[in-house]
Amino acid sequence: MTEELRWDERPQVTKSGEEDTHTMQSGGAVRVSGVGPQHTPATRIWFGQVSNTPGYRSLPHHHGEAETGGYVLRGTARIYFGEGYRDFLDMSQGDWVWVPPYMPHVEANMSTTEDLVWLTTRTPDNIVVNLEDVDDDTLEGYRRA
Repeated sequence: MTEELRWDERPQVTKSGEEDTHTMQSGGAVRVSGVGPQHTPATRIWFGQVSNTPGYRSLPHHHGEAETGGYVLRGTARIYFGEGYRDFLDMSQGDWVWVPPYMPHVEANMSTTEDLVWLTTRTPDNIVVNLEDVDDDTLEGYRRA
């Protein structure tokens, strides 16, 4: 297999403040696209920042065919998953997470005073499929601000 070098293409920088904010949302999660097909030539990747206010939790959702990678820039996060969202993993600044395709989950900011900020990447795109909501009481340890 011979690789074809592409001398006619060039990188593209998305300057701060020029990100795409018309992304799929899940509850109060604010997703900002830095690299994605909405505003760059990218066709097989989405990369952005997700911010969650104190005490926030997402609606139950999954990301379709997309694999998701996340990195916690700031804050304390919990991802609920499994039957009835009874299982969970905790993360804090500097932790990485991989979420499989089609896996229902709920993302929560476990702090009631500090923001949670993630870097998130998905392939092929920022797919968000919201599911039926659940009561806060079913999410162990979760409390709103």
